[in-house]
Amino acid sequence: MARQTRSERRARRAAQAESRAAVERAPQRQPQPARPAPAEAAKPATAEERRPPGGGVRRFVAESWGELQKVDWPGQQQLIHGTAVVLVACLVTGVYLFLADELFRRLVQHVLLR
Repeated sequence: MARQTRSERRARRAAQAESRAAVERAPQRQPQPARPAPAEAAKPATAEERRPPGGGVRRFVAESWGELQKVDWPGQQQLIHGTAVVLVACLVTGVYLFLADELFRRLVQHVLLR
């Protein structure tokens, strides 16, 4: 991994501080009871308690987008090096499996099927 420049480290620290500040500003949710009382379960939901359809999807997409903004995406050089490592590992594994297959094929043909 390439060394980070001073400006990249400063930008990362600023983003981390901003993220911590956002978490501290977020309202804390109260814990929900494990199970509603039987009398509460029988009551129909009022208009204020019902959520609009699709609200959960919008929230999921917004939270997912926020998490993607926090990701430290690899640079071009990191991507090239990672791809090269994967290709070399695949090549080594393929050669090993080919040689093992040839060895066992010959073993079966010449020793077991004589």
